[in-house]
Amino acid sequence: MSLVYSTDAGRMCPACRQPAGQCTCRTAAAVSTFPDGAVRVSRETKGRAGKGVTLVKGLGLADPELTAWAKAMKATCGTGGTVKDGVVELQGDHVALVMIQLQKQGRSVKRTGG
Repeated sequence: MSLVYSTDAGRMCPACRQPAGQCTCRTAAAVSTFPDGAVRVSRETKGRAGKGVTLVKGLGLADPELTAWAKAMKATCGTGGTVKDGVVELQGDHVALVMIQLQKQGRSVKRTGG
């Protein structure tokens, strides 16, 4: 059984057993990229009551950098969004704009999902 909460430090990371604010395992391990190194950009509506979102997968950034990248992209697109499990979700259909911005950053980009 792993330690999840401590009365001294609060929430604990189950992997490195450090307080959640000082967790080293999440910041050290970047989200894994795809084998070809390309970032995948897609549009999805499944499970969102018909509302479309743009998904960006495989950026290969640690959580703080991924959150900062998502914030900049939300400002560029003029929309809301979030980061869930290493995937950036932007509200609306912004696939073309996101692909252009990623190519400007020198990344290899692929559109997936139709």
